[in-house]
Amino acid sequence: MKQIFEFIINSRKAFIKWIDGLTIEQLNKIPDGYNNNIIWNFGHIVVSTQTLCYVRTGILADASSVKFNEFYKKDTRPTYTVTEQEVLELKALALESIEKIKEDYANGVFATITPFPTATYGVKMKSIEEILITTIGHDNLHYGYALALKKNL
Repeated sequence: MKQIFEFIINSRKAFIKWIDGLTIEQLNKIPDGYNNNIIWNFGHIVVSTQTLCYVRTGILADASSVKFNEFYKKDTRPTYTVTEQEVLELKALALESIEKIKEDYANGVFATITPFPTATYGVKMKSIEEILITTIGHDNLHYGYALALKKNL
C-alpha cells in the first residue's frame, strides 16, 4: 500500500504544480460546451476520496463534514467564482487528506466497508484497498479533464 499512497500523493503534487501555472480566471473559466472548470475537477478529487474512505467505511455518517463537499461532489457544477484563498485550501487538503487517510489506514481505522459500485467505473468496491486503487484512476481521469479544459480556454 505504500506505493499506492506515494502514487496518489505524487500525482496530486503534479496536478497542483500544473494549477500553479494558471490564473484564477483560467481555473474558473467554463469553456463553451463544458459544464465545469479546472478548479471544479481538482476540488472534486479532493472531496471524493475523503467521502469514499470515510463514509463508505461508516466512520462518517454522511459527507456533510467533508470540507467543500457540497460544491465539488458528484453531479455538482460550479456555481460561484472560486477565490485564490479557496484554491490554496484545496491544494493543502489534496495532500493533507491523503496523509490523514494513510495514517488512519496504518492504524486500522478502515476495518469495515459497505460494498458499493462506483458511479465512474461501475465496479463494486469491497475494501479500502480497492477504494484507494480506484482513487488513482479517478484522480487522473479528472486531471485529464482539466488538461482538456485548458486547451479550450
